[in-house]
Amino acid sequence: MKSKTLIAIVGLPASGKSTAIEAVKRLAPVVIMGDVIRAEVLHRALEPSPENIGSIAKELRKKYGKDIIAKRCIEKINTIDEPVILIDGIRSLSEVNLFREHWPIYVIAITCSNQTRFKRIKTRGRADDTIDDELIRKRDQRELQFGLGEVIERAEYKIENEKDIESLKRKVLNYVKGLL
Repeated sequence: MKSKTLIAIVGLPASGKSTAIEAVKRLAPVVIMGDVIRAEVLHRALEPSPENIGSIAKELRKKYGKDIIAKRCIEKINTIDEPVILIDGIRSLSEVNLFREHWPIYVIAITCSNQTRFKRIKTRGRADDTIDDELIRKRDQRELQFGLGEVIERAEYKIENEKDIESLKRKVLNYVKGLL
């Protein structure tokens, strides 16, 4: 098997993960862990609402273990014949550790204030977003219960994203190019 290196981009909802991935996706293929959950939601013929996505994410982890999403992603990663792969959506140290059993992995955390994130969530218009502050807090709490806070805290690299999109893209591109 060809050697691979994983670079994971992590952060709370609306911290800038998708923008960060967008900035570097031409450098390496991207595996989006949330696609596993969205596929399960669709397989069950459910609406891809924040509630259903959250519920399925919890259920899968409870039934099959905290690293089940990573396990399912490993199958996909093994089919990619590239030396570097970007990972979007790690939620726990269990997932990081499982990936680490197979390949080296570097974690880049994107952070910003809750005020900035809430403002972004309310203006970006994604199907699985809500504009209700209480529901945003509940989603954050769910993500943190999975262990995302620990992943962010232990990330090898941290990028603060309080400025403009271009600033974030430049920072992420520099980090990832440095790792390549």
